[in-house]
Amino acid sequence: VMMLGGKLYLLTSFHNEAKKKNYLFTQRIDNRSLNLKKDLQMIGEIDTRGVLREGSFDYHISRDSQTILVINKLPNKKSEPERFALRVFDDNFTEQWQKDIHLPYDNQNFSIEEYRVDNAGNVYLLGILYNGNRASYKGRPNYQYIILSYPAAGAQPQQYKLQLRDQFITDLTFRIARNGRLVCSGFYSDVGTASVKGTYLLKIDTKTKEVFQQSLKAFDFDFLLDDYSASRQRRIRQAEAEVNLRNEPELYRYSLDDLILRSDGVVVLIAEQYYVDERSFRDIYTGVFNTNFYYNYNDIIVVNIRPSGEIEWATRIPKRQVSTNDGGYYSSYAMSIVRDKIYFVFNDNRRNYDERNHNNRLYNFNGSNSIIALAEVSKDGGLEVRPLFNNREASIITRPKVCKQTNKREMVIYGEIGRRYRFALLEFGRTSRS
Repeated sequence: VMMLGGKLYLLTSFHNEAKKKNYLFTQRIDNRSLNLKKDLQMIGEIDTRGVLREGSFDYHISRDSQTILVINKLPNKKSEPERFALRVFDDNFTEQWQKDIHLPYDNQNFSIEEYRVDNAGNVYLLGILYNGNRASYKGRPNYQYIILSYPAAGAQPQQYKLQLRDQFITDLTFRIARNGRLVCSGFYSDVGTASVKGTYLLKIDTKTKEVFQQSLKAFDFDFLLDDYSASRQRRIRQAEAEVNLRNEPELYRYSLDDLILRSDGVVVLIAEQYYVDERSFRDIYTGVFNTNFYYNYNDIIVVNIRPSGEIEWATRIPKRQVSTNDGGYYSSYAMSIVRDKIYFVFNDNRRNYDERNHNNRLYNFNGSNSIIALAEVSKDGGLEVRPLFNNREASIITRPKVCKQTNKREMVIYGEIGRRYRFALLEFGRTSRS
């Protein structure tokens, strides 16, 4: 279900085994009654090779909800470049243009990361091109990010190669500014692909086909140091004082989640420390090897980058969420942008807000002792974190990954445990009600 141009639409797919095709349909939903209207419209199809290989569709809505891109992979041989079908519609689901494309690189060395469409219907695909083995990245980087452009007017496709001189680009995403330029940003490292030293900013003029701005900036030493334990911090500070610091500290395993373009040209990056630990052990009674997976969703960082590329401020939201063999079902966060503030909602341990926690120890989120926390980041990077409500008293555990901002000042919160579920409405600038 999606909202497009103020109207509700339902997208559904149907696999016709007899014709070996997977069809995509759109259908209006009445905004008041929520009943389906009778205007079923087929907007895409894929040739399939059976139930297990039926293919799938995906979509992206433009910044101002004026156009929508529907994309799907087309069948191709393993040794050939991947093929995709691009279809662009307006906010009434009237088709503007469609095209089947071949990627310019073979699928063994090139992978699509994300895709976007602007209000004019121009399509951009972000991919990673590997130089040889994908797993080999010792020494110089063995990959680079590439944006492929497919103009709405039928002009020739373009590609933009994005790279830094000697640093690893560990994460990159892009947005389309209102003037049609592409703004690319993310994190870089001097060490490898698992850590972060700072941010960079690249801007592309889609008319001149040139990268007209490229800048990078390292995080402050103290900000990087906060990622380490107290004992490790002492050793690093001592090594720096003795001019014996071989490698400067870097942030570990941060995943870039969002890039926000503000109206004044400022870029805001949102990232979360996320990684999975795999630990195997042998059962002493059965002799069978078992493996546990530990899902780590920890601190959130918010980085404010000036149009020049300088880091104006960087704020860390402390949290610790480690769970076992559940995929992080109740971990991570939900985010809302309300005027010039950013709000984060996440599960936390009640003991982190106990006045008796004099050592400021960060306790791990525990389902049996959990609360919902609200972190507010102001325009100047100021941070305020406070508890909202107790999960136990609500008889559920909140699932931040599926909570969603529904208008300028509201977020719908969802929680469940077993067969019990509840919704809550959080109104920013007011008290919450359920």
